[in-house]
This record gives sequence, C-alpha cells and structure tokens, in this order.
Amino acid sequence: MQTIAVINQKGGVGKSTTAQAIGTGLFLKGNKVLFIDLDAQGNLSYTLGADTQGNTIIDVLQQEVSPEEAIQHIDGADIIASSPSLAGADTVITATGKEYRLKEALEKISGQYDYCIIDTPPALGILTINALTACNGAIIPAQADIYSLQGISQLYSTIETVKKYCNPALQIKGIVLTRFSARAIISREVAEMIDQTAAQFQTKLYNTKIRECTAIKEAQAMQQNIFDYAPKSNAASDYTELVNEILREE
Repeated sequence: MQTIAVINQKGGVGKSTTAQAIGTGLFLKGNKVLFIDLDAQGNLSYTLGADTQGNTIIDVLQQEVSPEEAIQHIDGADIIASSPSLAGADTVITATGKEYRLKEALEKISGQYDYCIIDTPPALGILTINALTACNGAIIPAQADIYSLQGISQLYSTIETVKKYCNPALQIKGIVLTRFSARAIISREVAEMIDQTAAQFQTKLYNTKIRECTAIKEAQAMQQNIFDYAPKSNAASDYTELVNEILREE
C-alpha cells in the first residue's frame, strides 16, 4: 500500500481539497483507496459524508478500537473519519512510541488497499508527525505567495527530523500549486521561486497547477467530489492530470 500524506502547516491552501481529489482520482482509475482524516476540522470527512461521532481516527490512535472497526464505506470511498477530539491529541497521545501509532494501525490493513491518503491538520504536532512516520511520501499543496514559500522551508525542517528519527524512507513526492492564476505576475514569480526551493529540498514542483475554480467550493457544499459534480471544470481537469503525474512516478 502506498501511503501519501497531504501536508502543510499553513491553512487555506487547499489541503483537504487536494487530498480528496487525489484519492478520488486514484479510485476512479481502479485503485482501492482509504482516506484518513487527521484534521479536527473534519473537512474531508464532511465532504465524503462520514460519521464523526462513532469510531474515528482518534479512537484508533488511542488504541481503543482496531482500524477495521473504524473504517466507513461510503460510495466506494473508504475512510477513517475525523473527530473534534483530535484537537486535544497532543495531550492524550503521550506514551512512548506515540509517533508510530498510525503506522502500526495501517500495517494491519495494508493488504486491503492500493493507496492510503492522509489529510493532515494545519499544525506540526503529534498528528502530523504520525502521518509523516506512517507514509511513503508527502505531497505539499501551496499557493503562489511568499508565506507559502516560508512555510515550505519550515515544513522541510520537520520532515528532515522525522526522516532522521522515525521514517528514513520518507520523501517529499512534490509540491503542487493550488488556486493558481497564471495571469498574475506575482504568481508566476513566486512559482519560479518555489520551483527553485523544491530543487534545493531534493523534490520537485509538479508540472500541473490547480487553477482557481468556483466549482470546487460548490462541490464541497453539495458533498460531492469535483469529478462527479463538474467533470468538465478546470479543477477536474487539473486534478486528473495531477493524479496522472503521481501515477507516472510509481
């Protein structure tokens, strides 16, 4: 099972949107996909229509239920849902080996799926560390602005620490620009800077850029994926090509 963490400690960069689109795109290409929602806000769980009141990922991380007991099957999308209790994860997941809770849980079900897509919270706490420890690779959604550039540098430091102590095989698969406007000069300039930064971090900026698209917000409000809601939209086209790029790496 390939496990991909979609990560950025900066909020509002399209992280949950990108996680859902990548996972759904992989599913539509015939893969068995499991979503993990580690964000207490539960945006991914909401969009997929998952129940956040039953067995959730916080119960799995606290080793109170097995991952099999927490998996929900929703219209072909399997998910272990978020819980508001994730907001206090740093205070309840404290025992020795706490960084490995998610990795150990996923090892029990790895033979059941081709891909696991992990949506992470906008913070660098124990939940994000668990995601980075459990995954094969990380994808970083970012906007073409200077704050995203700074955030990528901070995130890289965390990833290097996790590689050193918890997951030596961890790699940044790539950075994907979201809400992109090719007509804005600043967007093009910052995109070039992020491309240079990616090279320094031994990764890449994906060729595919996700254009700004109102249909994404509409699809989320309707609790639908972008491919079903607006299959001819720029976002559906862009995310399809991003999935193709990811698959070409395999």
